[in-house]
Amino acid sequence: MVKSRNGAVEFIRPLIAFLALCVALAGCTARAAVPVGQLHVPLGFTISIVSSRVPTARFLAVAPNGDVVVSELGRDRVVAISPGMAPDAEPKVVISGLPVAHGLVFHGDDLYVASWSGVTKLHYPPAEGAPHETLFSNMPEGGVHNHRAIAIAADDTIFVSSGSTCNVCAETDPRFATVLRYDAEGGNGRIYAFGLRNASGLAFDDAGRLWAVVNGRDNIGDDLPPDEVDQIVDGGNYGWPYCYAGDGDRVPNPEYKDPTKCVGTQPSALNLQAHSAPLQIAFYHGSQFPARYRGALFVAYHGSWDRSVKTGYKVVAVFFKNGRPDHVEDFATGWLSENQSVSGRPVGVAVGQDGSLYVSDDLSGSIYRITYKG
Repeated sequence: MVKSRNGAVEFIRPLIAFLALCVALAGCTARAAVPVGQLHVPLGFTISIVSSRVPTARFLAVAPNGDVVVSELGRDRVVAISPGMAPDAEPKVVISGLPVAHGLVFHGDDLYVASWSGVTKLHYPPAEGAPHETLFSNMPEGGVHNHRAIAIAADDTIFVSSGSTCNVCAETDPRFATVLRYDAEGGNGRIYAFGLRNASGLAFDDAGRLWAVVNGRDNIGDDLPPDEVDQIVDGGNYGWPYCYAGDGDRVPNPEYKDPTKCVGTQPSALNLQAHSAPLQIAFYHGSQFPARYRGALFVAYHGSWDRSVKTGYKVVAVFFKNGRPDHVEDFATGWLSENQSVSGRPVGVAVGQDGSLYVSDDLSGSIYRITYKG
């Protein structure tokens, strides 16, 4: 164990080293790919496997040339799956040596990778031996929620999540439990919004508004607190660690019991099933799916680990009404069986150039493609 910058006991670096060693020695390889016949999508949709060779597959991004780019937790790298590649073919390494490489986003022909310490930018597809650019490397490292998400605004500003170091605690470094904003060159970093326990997925909608899914705390029951969909506003306070999302206003955490700490906080835009563990999110901007999906927010639920009856392990669609999230519908299911056995854990979602939806699964190391034929 080592000490983090805020003095808390740090378990993550040894864990990541262990994961990397496991992968290298094939000691903790992914499970076999989930048979697509056991997965369920709405009528008219089809799901297929495009790769079964991405152990610890995490977040996704689709390149302008159609490549599906995937971060691999534990391998500290990003790989690419080209159109037409056989599912059992080894993906191509795009960049390696980035500790906790996780969040991905394309901005034009440039790929941005959010790792533990900051953000790296490279032209895509990278020429062999071409350098990459470290935009910044001064983000706070530590704790258990620093698998970063990233989003880029229309004005090129960069937004990166910085999760909490614990389940419930007051951070000594104010940059934890926030969304941070940087200019296009990676400078002038500042706290954009705070009180966000773990803003695990970030995305802009077509109106230029920033949205996040937030994982709620543990240890106060199967159904509390809800996970959240939040609109992220400049200067917004989302309550953590003092408050969690309620049915309307935020509710004081039992460790603090101080309702005054919840005054002036931003309410959740939409509550999600507690312990679903929402991770990557993607607004649907394609034209392949039926019209009702345009503007919907796809969310990967990684699934619960501490609930008496498991929940999550699926992909859902959040539908909006008058610019606000209105309700949730299951979209891709089957990784959690009726007898509560788990065969996969969705992590990433991304919309393809042709309007398909790609989904990553870090338990089986697979990437799926969902298409609509009507």
